[in-house]
Amino acid sequence: MAKYTQLLSLYAESIKTPVLRNKILFTLGLLLAFRFIAHIPVPGVNLDLLKEFFAQNQILSLLNIFSGGTLANFSIAALGLQPYIQASVIIQLFALVNPRLDELRKEGEYGRQKMNQYMRILTVPIAFVQAFVMYSLLRSQNIITSLSPITIIALLCSMVAGTMIMLFFAELINNYGLGNGTSMLIFAGIVASIPASVLQTVTVADFSNPQTLANFIAFLLVICVLIAGVVFVEEAVLRVPIHYANRGQKTYMPVKIDTAGVMPIIFAVSLATSPSLLGQYLAQTTNPQLIQVGQTLSRLFATTHPLYIIFYFSLVVAFTFFYTQVVFKPKEVSEELRKSGGFIPGVRPGIATEHRLQYITNRLMLVGGIFLGLIAVLPTLAQIATGITTLTVGGTSVLIGVSVIIELTKRIENVVQMYRYERLSY
Repeated sequence: MAKYTQLLSLYAESIKTPVLRNKILFTLGLLLAFRFIAHIPVPGVNLDLLKEFFAQNQILSLLNIFSGGTLANFSIAALGLQPYIQASVIIQLFALVNPRLDELRKEGEYGRQKMNQYMRILTVPIAFVQAFVMYSLLRSQNIITSLSPITIIALLCSMVAGTMIMLFFAELINNYGLGNGTSMLIFAGIVASIPASVLQTVTVADFSNPQTLANFIAFLLVICVLIAGVVFVEEAVLRVPIHYANRGQKTYMPVKIDTAGVMPIIFAVSLATSPSLLGQYLAQTTNPQLIQVGQTLSRLFATTHPLYIIFYFSLVVAFTFFYTQVVFKPKEVSEELRKSGGFIPGVRPGIATEHRLQYITNRLMLVGGIFLGLIAVLPTLAQIATGITTLTVGGTSVLIGVSVIIELTKRIENVVQMYRYERLSY
């Protein structure tokens, strides 16, 4: 109880802190602007048929959550940040095999800005391709009416522009707001979709049936376990002892079990849904062989199919390893320790320390990756067991939502402590 009181006190103090208050208001303003954009539909879309199509397609419903709720309205920002996320994955993977990009990544702020510039450039063609695939898919379902070539080009350009506007909002939040811009926009979409998801469940479910009520309670228990698990892993750290011989000081370096945070889930969803979307697109062509391939892909990569669950789980684990290597570099940490006179007891500075840190992070990544993978697919397994489909995406959303809240709380705490220190120094 004391911990909750402390959190409430922290949030109350954050409103009184001028710098933090401005960041919060700036972020809220951008999120409101984002929600406004999410309700500006492109022309020629039958919204009633669109909602019905989304209700029957769990893959698109999942993508709608990660687009920030913009896809269900087929707004100008219907693609969300998915093109940018995929572009960042491609650039980061390419940096692993391209020495020039790898060196650029190590050049501090300048290198980071150049890498982001390459990602933004690559986002444009990816967004065009995804916009055309989405248009073709909805056109085949008669959700979009026949459009002239000029109107189609305008539609595609508006969707690409919407993605770039969202990317601009995300970068503004990163620079002047509070939290990670990409995660915050996705979190805003998750929060906006919760009331509709709960209302749909209450409306559709027959709670007069004892089995339905039991299944619903079981599903809620799974969500509670999921929340507790996310909080536990987000807070868990391994303390690596560090000694400073020149200062006579003993301390420790905290290494998080979930160093990658929520980004592996975002990356994994972006790629895990691609085979099903490709299958739905191919199934609407006139070529019999392509139709058969499309139907097979749609069936194998349905959200409840074992192959999709295994594929999704594997992607989460793989991206946990990948993203952890990006944000935590044992070689650089080892070099910083050597320069500051620090060392791990019983381990020589330099290469031996680097190997020791890599050994530790590899095992933490394995534990963290498996855990993230399990809680990513747990809601789907619960949906299969209970038969409750309307809250399936809510389970995956909990993972992102809880992680973002924990990250925000830590950032607020850091800013408040810094503000206290500055006031005391005066």
